[in-house]
Amino acid sequence: MKEVSREIYLNRLISKRENGMIKVITGIRRCGKSYLLDPLYKNYLLSEGVSEDHIIKIELDRATNRKYHHNAEEFEQYIYSLIKDEAMHYLILDEIQLVEGFELILSGLLYEKNLDVYVTGSNSKFLSTDLITEFRGRGDQIQMNSFSFSEYYSAVQGDKNKCWREYISYGGMPLLLSQKTDEEKSKYLKDLLQQVYFKDIVDRYKIKRLDVLDAITNILASSVGSLTNPKKVYDTFKSRGEKELSLNTVNAYLSYVEDSFIVRKACRYDLKGRKYISTPHKYYFSDMGLRNAKLNFRQQEESHLMENIIYNELVIRGYNVDVGVVEIRENNKRIQTEIDFVCNEGNKKYYIQSALNLDTREKTFQESRPLLLIEDSFKKIIIVKEDIKPWYTEEGILVMGIFDFLLNPSSLDL
Repeated sequence: MKEVSREIYLNRLISKRENGMIKVITGIRRCGKSYLLDPLYKNYLLSEGVSEDHIIKIELDRATNRKYHHNAEEFEQYIYSLIKDEAMHYLILDEIQLVEGFELILSGLLYEKNLDVYVTGSNSKFLSTDLITEFRGRGDQIQMNSFSFSEYYSAVQGDKNKCWREYISYGGMPLLLSQKTDEEKSKYLKDLLQQVYFKDIVDRYKIKRLDVLDAITNILASSVGSLTNPKKVYDTFKSRGEKELSLNTVNAYLSYVEDSFIVRKACRYDLKGRKYISTPHKYYFSDMGLRNAKLNFRQQEESHLMENIIYNELVIRGYNVDVGVVEIRENNKRIQTEIDFVCNEGNKKYYIQSALNLDTREKTFQESRPLLLIEDSFKKIIIVKEDIKPWYTEEGILVMGIFDFLLNPSSLDL
């Protein structure tokens, strides 16, 4: 099995080297944040001529470093004792949230001209919003994800269709590669959800209604690719006879699941009115295996899972991704048509539809119609499950197969 290089994140990290900011590596737990820093980034620094004794790594979840958890001053002194001279040192602090008052330590380290600081932490006490807010203008976030399909395929290789079936079921959490059987993979993912991610949320927010958290996550997992909002989720609970739950609690629990990187929220954007629609939204899981594990590997509709994987890939590539809405008048009625994804990066914009196939003229018209209603000239794309060569419709819409899209980082510019 081949090692996955995580080049997209490594290159982003390299681009931020010595930029005077704290590099904050965030993302769902067990997605490879620590591995990115050591050995991948460390090996890069060594290849660039940095002396190994100028790369300082402190793993605060080790027993030998537990003495610093309640003594920030002693820990700060320890860090400074490791700085040997005025040459640049690279400081990697793993699980920094374990140190009480770590924010003050990091604030002080920002003033050291010969110190480049990198930190990671678990989600229970160290979400990205915490640290970026604390160091507004001085914190630089790199958000990691579990393996993309191309990363997963680079490790397992072989038949693409077989790889797709595995990926769409079990996702891309890195340690899955060491699980040999379907039973082992299923157990690993279920344990991650209950013993790591949910435990983080409960510990952080002192949640008492674990049953509600569990049910909300089930609702999100069942509605991938569908519109939802806190009121809709709340109404679901009320219909089941739940009397003690408030809409504010539902709203808070939804935000906890999102802040912990289990799901991402995609907002709807009115393309003609050029404004965001406040509600409802779509929620996508950051990893397909976690989504499927939450539903005990039921409800695996390939069209919804494929849409989720396309969304994740676009986010990984660095695009801002919204759900597009175009309103038209038909038979004196206002009708909203939807474009799966509107992707922006700088002056680039793409409109993308996800479809399992275009096997009939009616299906081709159905998927093309919303794209043809857009009045600008940015690229319009339909991604299908079929393994086909890219081609253009008569109206100029690019149609490509899922493998061409996922395995070619420049696929949108074909």
